[in-house]
Amino acid sequence: MPGHRSKSEKLDAALQLRRDPYEVLGVSRNSTDQEIKSAYRRMALKYHPDKNANDPKAADMFKEATFSYNILSNSDKRRQYDSAGFEAVESESQELELDLSSLGAVNTMFAALFSIGVFVMIFLFMVSYFSVNLVFQLKQLYQATVLEEALNGVVTIRPFPLGQPISKRVEKQSAHFYSVTITEEEAQAGFVCRVQSSDRSKFKLLYFDQEENGGLSLALQEDSAKTGKFTSAGMYFLGFPVYRLEQTINSAAANKDPDLAFFKKLDGFQPCELTELKAGTHVFAVYGDNFFKSASYTIEALCAAPFTEEKESLRNLEAQILSKRVELSKFETEYREVVAQFTEMTSRYAQEMQEIDDLLKQRNEIHASYTTVPVMKQSTSKTRSRGSYKEAKEDCQLREKRSTRDRPKKKKWYNVHLRVDKRKAC
Repeated sequence: MPGHRSKSEKLDAALQLRRDPYEVLGVSRNSTDQEIKSAYRRMALKYHPDKNANDPKAADMFKEATFSYNILSNSDKRRQYDSAGFEAVESESQELELDLSSLGAVNTMFAALFSIGVFVMIFLFMVSYFSVNLVFQLKQLYQATVLEEALNGVVTIRPFPLGQPISKRVEKQSAHFYSVTITEEEAQAGFVCRVQSSDRSKFKLLYFDQEENGGLSLALQEDSAKTGKFTSAGMYFLGFPVYRLEQTINSAAANKDPDLAFFKKLDGFQPCELTELKAGTHVFAVYGDNFFKSASYTIEALCAAPFTEEKESLRNLEAQILSKRVELSKFETEYREVVAQFTEMTSRYAQEMQEIDDLLKQRNEIHASYTTVPVMKQSTSKTRSRGSYKEAKEDCQLREKRSTRDRPKKKKWYNVHLRVDKRKAC
């Protein structure tokens, strides 16, 4: 009868069954963060449970893709996995074990207090963690509810004519669905759907594929971004690759290295999944992406036929941005080298200045040593001379006082002694 496997053996067996995250997402080991993110987005849209109800294989693929993305999207976990595989990643998520047996019976009270303190710290950390992520989790829950309703075909869809903007207000964590029909000529000319909010509301612009059962599955998603005095989002189906710009550097990394935000700014410039639409009816939606208040917006659908110059300008500008992204990668290497040289030269400059000041100080000390009178003796003689002068002055004053006492007193003319005979009458 085989014995029970230990916890480590079970873990090793589970690790052996897992596939390489790079293989799961279909990317290479030198792929950028944005390429990994785009690959995961494609798989998430394809195997999402809302889109593949009652399909366990799709659910497993979605979980595997999410697990792989959680590793590769974290720079530390990705580096650990590249160096030591799943074992290095799993070692960080092991449970915290405290061994207080070595403290002895005398320190039992201290051990108890220490345990309570640790658990209080863990409790406070969990409270802060859940308080920060509670809104995010609730938002994901509401968004999943909207997608499930769309997949089941129980949403209200409003017809949306070309060239006629519509202004509405969507409630928080809700969505307004619109359908627009385009002809073959309009599809070949290109199609644009744009949404903007004058009060800078936060929203998402969604595009859905129509399923055979009448439901809608999410195909594209654009988050609103601040553009001047507005927040806006747009989808451009112009028949050639159109790019979106996403943020790839967080604030913490930018604070550590301000230059990093500049050099990595164009890494988020990635092509959209769809470049053109076919003739027929297409469904878009505006989702209120704020948990506390509703979002006001204006949605507009346009045929790109009258905008021939704009199409060509957009194509040229995006080509320039792509070439600029290549130039930035080369320029970053040169810039880092120059900055390193400048830092080295600045440090050497300060060191040279200090050495010169020390040499000049030593030179002045040697110049001052050329004298026959020692510095200490000269100061002593000066002190003595000052003391003798003081003593001579005091002696002079004392002699003057003595001579004044020995000198006979002169009688003044009015100091006359008169003899008066008391017997005679006056």
